[in-house]
Amino acid sequence: MSEMTFATLGVPTKLVHALTNNGITAPFPIQVDTLPDTLSGRDVLGRGKTGSGKTLAFSIPMVARLGTTLAGGSRRAGRPLGLILAPTRELATQILATIEPLAAAYDLNAMTIFGGVSQNRQVAQLKAGVDIVIATPGRLEDLMKQKFIHLDAIEITVLDEADHMADLGFLPGVTRILEATPRDGQRLLFSATLDNGVDKLVKRFLHNEVLHSVDEANSPVVQMTHHVFETPSVEAKRQLVEALASGTGRRILFMRTKHHAKKLAKSLCEAGIPAVDLHGNLSQPARDRNLAAFSDGTVNVLVATDVAARGVHVDNVELVIHVDPPMEHKAYLHRSGRTARAGNEGDVVTLCLPTQKKDVAQLLRKAAISVAPTPVHLGSPEVLALIGEVAPKVAYVPRAEHNKGGGQSTGANAQRKRAARESRDRSGRQEAKSSSGRGAEQSSRNHGPQGARRGSTAGRSEYPGAARGAGGNKRSGRTQGR
Repeated sequence: MSEMTFATLGVPTKLVHALTNNGITAPFPIQVDTLPDTLSGRDVLGRGKTGSGKTLAFSIPMVARLGTTLAGGSRRAGRPLGLILAPTRELATQILATIEPLAAAYDLNAMTIFGGVSQNRQVAQLKAGVDIVIATPGRLEDLMKQKFIHLDAIEITVLDEADHMADLGFLPGVTRILEATPRDGQRLLFSATLDNGVDKLVKRFLHNEVLHSVDEANSPVVQMTHHVFETPSVEAKRQLVEALASGTGRRILFMRTKHHAKKLAKSLCEAGIPAVDLHGNLSQPARDRNLAAFSDGTVNVLVATDVAARGVHVDNVELVIHVDPPMEHKAYLHRSGRTARAGNEGDVVTLCLPTQKKDVAQLLRKAAISVAPTPVHLGSPEVLALIGEVAPKVAYVPRAEHNKGGGQSTGANAQRKRAARESRDRSGRQEAKSSSGRGAEQSSRNHGPQGARRGSTAGRSEYPGAARGAGGNKRSGRTQGR
C-alpha cells in the first residue's frame, strides 16, 4: 500500500505547498480519516485525544473550500464565511496561528474574537471585512447582540473541544450561535467525549454526519511515560519541584490555584530558574507575553493552572509535572497532553504526598494509567534522569509591575458591570452625604440647652451591644443575689 500524503487525500496543491513550507509533510491518522469527507462537504464528528492533529484536520478543509468552491467574492463587513468556536482564548490564538499560513495561500484573512480585551480592535477588523472568525462563545454573542457581526453567510462552522465547552457551561451560548448559522452549512465537531450535552448538539446540528474516532476518550499517548513520585513532606516536595524545574528543556508545572501558580513561578525565579506563570488572573497581554516567552525559549518553565491544559501547543515540551494532582481524570489527560505531541516523546510526573496516595491512585485508574508509585529523594536515579542537564542559574531581577489589562474592555458585558459598579458608587456617595447631613443636624440638637446631657448619653450608646450586655449582667447579679 502506497504511503498516504496530503495530495492523495485531495488537499489542493496550494495548501500542500503551504503545509510543506511550514514543515508539515505527512498527515496524522485523524487527518487521514477525516479529510476525504470534510473536503467533500460532509458533516463530520471527530473524536481524538489531545495532540492528535485535530486543528489541521478542520483548518485544511475550511481554507480549501472557502478558497475555491465556496469562495464568497468580495468581503462584506461583519459577515464572515467560516466560524470556529473554541472554549478558551489560548486555544483560539493557537488555531489562528495554524490557519493563517494556510489562509494566506488563497488571500483569505482570519481573526480571533474573545473577551478580556477591548472590543474596539475586533470591531474594526469586522468592519473591514474578514473571511474566517475564531471565537470564544461569550464575546461572540456580545458582538452579535450589538450587530457588529452576523452569521447568516457562514458556510462552514467548527466546534473544537466541544466537551471542554460543555464543562465550562458554554453549551447554551453555543446552541444560540449555531442557530444563527445557515441550516445547510457544513458543520464539523471535534471532541474527546460526547457527554455533558455534546451528544445533543450532534443530534440537533449535524446532518448525516460521519463519525471518525481515532482514539478512545481515555486513551493515553504511547510516546508518553508516566511517573508517580512520592514525597514524605511539603518541604521535600518543594525541593523536588525546584530540582525537576532546573533542567535545560521545556517543562510545564501544573498547579490547582492561580495564587499558588503565581507564587511558585516567583519562587523559582528567586532560586535562579527563570519561569513565567499562566492563569486566569492575568490580563490577556500578560498571558500573551508569558506564553511567548515560553514558546521562544526565553524561559523554559511555565507554571500554570488548568487554563493551559487545553489549547496551549508549544513544541518540544519534554516534561509535564502535576505539582498539584488535578481533581478529575480528564484534567489529568489534558494537562499531560502538553507533552508527547505530534509524535514526539515526553514524560509526565505526578507528585504525591502521603495524604494524597488514595486520591492519586483513583485518579490514575479512571485515566487508565498503570504506573507504580515510587518513593524518591533529590538523588534518586529516576529524578536525575528527568532533570537531565542542569541549566545555569540566572540572577533574579524583579519585573516591573504592568498595569493590568491592555485597555479597558468595551464589551456589552463589561459595560454592564461597570454601570452597576458606578451605580453602587453613586448610591454610596448619596447615602454618605445624607448621613453626614443627619449627623450635622443631630450635633446641632445636642448643643442646645440639654446638649451636654444628651451628648453624654449618645456617647454611652455608641456601642449599644456592650451597653446592653453590661446592664444584663447587673440584672443577672441582682437576681442571683435574691
